[in-house]
Amino acid sequence: MLAIIPARGGSKGLPKKNIKNFGSLPLICHTIKAALSSTLIDRVVVSTEDSEIASIARDFGAEVPFMRPLNLANEFSIAIDTYLHAVDKIAKESSKAVESFVALLPTAPLRTSNDIDESIKIFNAKGADSVISVVESSTPLDWYKKITNNGVLQNYFPEFNVLKNRQDHEKTYIPNGAIYVFRTERLRLTRKYYNKKTYPYIMPSERSVDIDNLTDFEWAQYLYYKKREIK
Repeated sequence: MLAIIPARGGSKGLPKKNIKNFGSLPLICHTIKAALSSTLIDRVVVSTEDSEIASIARDFGAEVPFMRPLNLANEFSIAIDTYLHAVDKIAKESSKAVESFVALLPTAPLRTSNDIDESIKIFNAKGADSVISVVESSTPLDWYKKITNNGVLQNYFPEFNVLKNRQDHEKTYIPNGAIYVFRTERLRLTRKYYNKKTYPYIMPSERSVDIDNLTDFEWAQYLYYKKREIK
């Protein structure tokens, strides 16, 4: 299985976050390390337009066989286009179709190689279109509110009008940004992450931090060091 790690140089929420030191390593290296330690991944490729990211990735053992075009590396770029660009470049260079691949975002440094392997096992066992890592939502869906133009607080979903205890709410899940396993041609055809045969890989909250800003970074780093202390 091919692993693609998308890592562009620009970030407004946390400048240069993909190579910001997290623990003793640049952030992206934690994802590279997990991918290289996976028993089911045989190639780890970083897709980036940034020469500094490329150099760090290569030094840590990942491949950077091409640089990402700038039009796929701005804040308006679509992730699917980045994945398909990488897959097509690799397929062309190897003269072999890439039937499926794993996308691993460097902003989820607490995911483990075992998480990756278990996601791929689900993908293979189910004959899935995609497997996406999720975490149980801490907030029940029917607790969501909105504020109208008149400043009135209302239920976001009008059908949720009955007050319930937390334990009586149906469980809901949100993607945590850690692992995406895709069937290439299904992704190309539908341009959707979620299809009829999309399955979850459920992860605990302590491994589900997706870093977008400094608060996320500091929280993830706290959990990282806490885990090391327990060991």
